[in-house]
Amino acid sequence: MSTAPPAPAPADGAAVLDDLAWRGLVAQTTDLDALRRDLAAGPLTLYCGFDPTADSLHVGSLVPLFALRRFQLAGHRPIALAGGATGFIGDPTGRSAERVMMTAEVVAQRVERIRRQMERFLDFEGPAAAVLADNLEWTAPMSAIEFLRDVGQHFSINQMLAKESVSARLEAGGLTFTEFSYMLLQSYDYLELHRRFGCRLQIGGNDQWGNITAGLDLIRRVQGGDRSVHALTLPLVTDSSGAKIGKSTGGGNVWLDPALTSPYALYQYLLNVDDRDVGTYLRLLTFLPREQVEELDSLTAERPQARAAQRALAESLTSLIHGEDELVRVQAASAALFGGGALEELDAATLAAALAEAPSTTVRGEAPPLVDLLSAALGVSRSEARRAVRDGGAYLNNRRLTDEAALPQQGDWLHGRFLVLRRGKRAVAVVEREG
Repeated sequence: MSTAPPAPAPADGAAVLDDLAWRGLVAQTTDLDALRRDLAAGPLTLYCGFDPTADSLHVGSLVPLFALRRFQLAGHRPIALAGGATGFIGDPTGRSAERVMMTAEVVAQRVERIRRQMERFLDFEGPAAAVLADNLEWTAPMSAIEFLRDVGQHFSINQMLAKESVSARLEAGGLTFTEFSYMLLQSYDYLELHRRFGCRLQIGGNDQWGNITAGLDLIRRVQGGDRSVHALTLPLVTDSSGAKIGKSTGGGNVWLDPALTSPYALYQYLLNVDDRDVGTYLRLLTFLPREQVEELDSLTAERPQARAAQRALAESLTSLIHGEDELVRVQAASAALFGGGALEELDAATLAAALAEAPSTTVRGEAPPLVDLLSAALGVSRSEARRAVRDGGAYLNNRRLTDEAALPQQGDWLHGRFLVLRRGKRAVAVVEREG
C-alpha cells in the first residue's frame, strides 16, 4: 500500500493538470487541450520509466514518481516501469560518454530494489490500481532480427539524428549504435504498454521529450489512424545553486535506501534546504495542499529564522520515505543533539546515524582529558577548548563541562562506544572508542 496520504479524487479528472501546473511540473505536452479532454472523459492509463542506473532511487526520482501518484489520486491508473531491458543499454541523454555496461545479475538486483521502493508510493488496489512492469518481459523474448524488422522499420534515421538527445551526443564526440538504439527500445515500451494496458500517456523528465515523442510516432504508425496518445514532460529542476534537486552539498545523491542515506541524514538535508528553494521542494516533493504550502511560503518570507517550511518538508518527506516511526526517531535524535535532550535515550543505530556526518576522532585504550578530545574532534586549539569550558560553552553528552582537567568516565560512553562533545549551540563532534 502507498505511504502517500489519502486524498479525495477531483470531480474533474483533468484537474490534476491544474495541480501539476501550480506545482511547476508541466514543461511540454503534445496537445494540452486534447490531454485535458481525455483526462476529463474518464480514467486514463499513464506510465513513467525508471532505469536501474544505481542501487537505489534518489530524492530527485520522486518528482516523476510522485507525479504518477498525483494522477492516481485524480482517478487515473499509473504504471511504474522498471527498465530491466533499457538498463542494459543506458540512455545517452545528457551524457558526454557511454555508460559502463552492467551484467545481467547487477541489472536484475537493481530492478528488484527500485521496484520495492516504487511500491511504497502507489496504491495497488481499487479502480485505479497501479501496475509495476519490467520492459525485460517483452524485450528479452525478441530476437535482434525480429526487433529490427518489427520496430526498426518504423524509424527514420534522419528524424532520429534530428532529436536533441542524439544530436547533442554526436556534437560531443560520438554515439555508439548501442546507445543509438535506446530510443527504439523506449518507444517500443510505450507501444507495448499501449497494447497491454491501453496506456495513452507517457510522462518523464524534459530531457526525455525526443524519446517520448518517438514512442507516440511508433504507436500511430503500427496501430494506424489518429490514436489519442499523449506526452507530458516535467521540468529538470535545479536549486538556487544550480544543483539538481536531491543533490547533497557534497554533490552526491540523497538516496531513498536507508543504507545509502540514513533517515537522519535525509531529515537534516531537508531541514537545511535554502529559503529560496524550500517552496519549490514543498510543491514537488510533498502532497501538502496548496493553501498550506502558500501559508508556509508566507512564513518563510516573514520569519525565515523559524524554518517552518523546512520542518514541514522534512517531516512530510521523511515520513513518506521511511515511515512515521523512523520520523519520530530522527526527530528525537535531532532534538537530543541540538536541543539538549537525553542522548542516553537514543538507540545505538539512531545515535550512530545522527553522528555519521559530525566531525570525529577515535581513541584506543585510555582516553585523554576531555579538553584534548574536544580540541581534536572539533579541530580547534587546546586553548580554545579550555576557554570554552571556562566560559560554560562546552558540553559532554549535553551536560555542561566545568572541569578543564576532567577525564571521560566509563559511564560517559554512550552504548559503550560514543562520547558526544559540543561547543556552543551547533558545533557537535563525536569521539568513538575502538577495541
